[in-house]
Amino acid sequence: MRKTIVAGNWKMHKTQKETVALLEEISSKKPNTATEIIVAPTFVNLSKAVEVTKGKGITVAAQNMHQAEGGAFTGEIAASMLTDIGVNTVILGHSERRAYFHETDALLANKVNTALKHEMRVIFCFGEELKDRQQNNHFNIVEYQLRDGLFHLEKKDWAHIVLAYEPVWAIGTGETASPEQAQEMHQFIRSLVEKVYGFEIADNLTILYGGSVKPDNAKEIFSKPDVDGGLIGGAALKADDFLAIVNGF
Repeated sequence: MRKTIVAGNWKMHKTQKETVALLEEISSKKPNTATEIIVAPTFVNLSKAVEVTKGKGITVAAQNMHQAEGGAFTGEIAASMLTDIGVNTVILGHSERRAYFHETDALLANKVNTALKHEMRVIFCFGEELKDRQQNNHFNIVEYQLRDGLFHLEKKDWAHIVLAYEPVWAIGTGETASPEQAQEMHQFIRSLVEKVYGFEIADNLTILYGGSVKPDNAKEIFSKPDVDGGLIGGAALKADDFLAIVNGF
């Protein structure tokens, strides 16, 4: 049975003091659940987050990393720096990284390779924009992103991959993706992986949904057979909202 995950991407929010306070609140209220809880604070607070969550059943992830092992890349973070402080999960390909920092599928493929070389788990994000959905091109866009970013991997590598589908058009736009639309795409994604890597890998693959999941819609979205959890943005910044989403399973 595949793992269910609720991951909170904190983006560029929370000072260290605020990070500690939020993590302590999440830890104190955390339900007894088989669902894995992941938090992704900003880089400067990762080490403290690992310290605060130790033994609390909460996984700390990085929001990004560089593809190089090291070198003259001012402002960047290497995989070895993350694993050295106990961070073994990384989010790659988030829609904001693609849009604002022009990360391509080819670049992300290199980042994935580096992460896997360091035995990290990758939460790989992808998804179509509004124009793609309006032009009925959403399935093609998702297929290209998966093919170019991940389909070079060997079968064994997929044990370290979590997918996160983000319909970019449903994030902060006023548009809303229905649970049925989420299921339709997740089913399509799983079928793509099955065609390339076989039923067992596809069936065991965790696919998260990242389209404005909130406490009032989490249960319905998570009830869909191919939705295995969520990559949460704004709602992850409040402990009660985040844990209400965790309780959506």
